[in-house]
Amino acid sequence: MLLISCPNCGSRDETEFHYGGQAHVPYPENPTELNDREWAEYLFYRDNTKGAFAERWLHSTGCRQWFNMLRDTVTYDIQAVYPMGTPRPAGPSTSATSITAPEGAIK
Repeated sequence: MLLISCPNCGSRDETEFHYGGQAHVPYPENPTELNDREWAEYLFYRDNTKGAFAERWLHSTGCRQWFNMLRDTVTYDIQAVYPMGTPRPAGPSTSATSITAPEGAIK
């Protein structure tokens, strides 16, 4: 079981938290101009990184605040916890591999 350090409450058991997906996904500048394919990309297509990955988490049974976490997707090692709205910290130099959609998939 993971022990997650909430920036507001301190270390707590992972059962108190909810995963919120990839962090730092910008909202479209002109959402009314997006077609269905572009909306699908914004809503559903995310990086699938092997290695350091920035994620959003909610402390759902504690302070109920969102925060970001930099976590290694292979080892589950939590490398950094930082507030929403701050840039992603530099993680350790690993050879992270990004998995992309196969050729011919909707993009």
